[in-house]
Amino acid sequence: MNLNEYKAILEGLLFAAGTDGLTIKQVSNVLDIDYVTVRHIIDELKYDYERTDRGINMIESEEIFYLATKPEYASYFKKLLAAPQASKLSQASLETLAIVAYNQPITRVEVEEIRGVKSDRPIQTLVSRALIEEVGRKEGVGRPMMFGTTIDFLTYFGLKSIDELPPLLEDFDDINIEQEADLFLSNRNQDSDNAVQEQED
Repeated sequence: MNLNEYKAILEGLLFAAGTDGLTIKQVSNVLDIDYVTVRHIIDELKYDYERTDRGINMIESEEIFYLATKPEYASYFKKLLAAPQASKLSQASLETLAIVAYNQPITRVEVEEIRGVKSDRPIQTLVSRALIEEVGRKEGVGRPMMFGTTIDFLTYFGLKSIDELPPLLEDFDDINIEQEADLFLSNRNQDSDNAVQEQED
């Protein structure tokens, strides 16, 4: 089997894996080839996405690889997904999303401690919009569910990875962290809406 065939299979595997993504070990097991060869195939496929006019790219997060839409075309993807229930995010949802983005993994109770208000509905909204997802359970009494951001979150805000979120000062208290993060996401949310509006005009 040649390199192009391996790349084609890898592309299909990543597409099939969806938001779960794949590790190098998983790809190695499926293709029955060694780690170094898998890494080479991944690098070659990433190069193809980066060097050609493609609408998707490959991203890596915590040693897991995913296919994702390119952030520079986010306005078009957002327009496709636009619907009455998928309008601009509310202030409560943006606040909640900012807290999750900067503190993930985080539980609903922890979000509410930072916001100071109940956050069931904003969390449900963000989950239904596929901007956050359940990422496990926290050790301790009741083992509460923890939430983190999704690949769709990156696409929605035009980010290549979670590392592109602007850093927050370490000595900020929780309220300031919420306000600072909310300001960034509010601006990115407005930019996306403006981009969509420009396409519609």
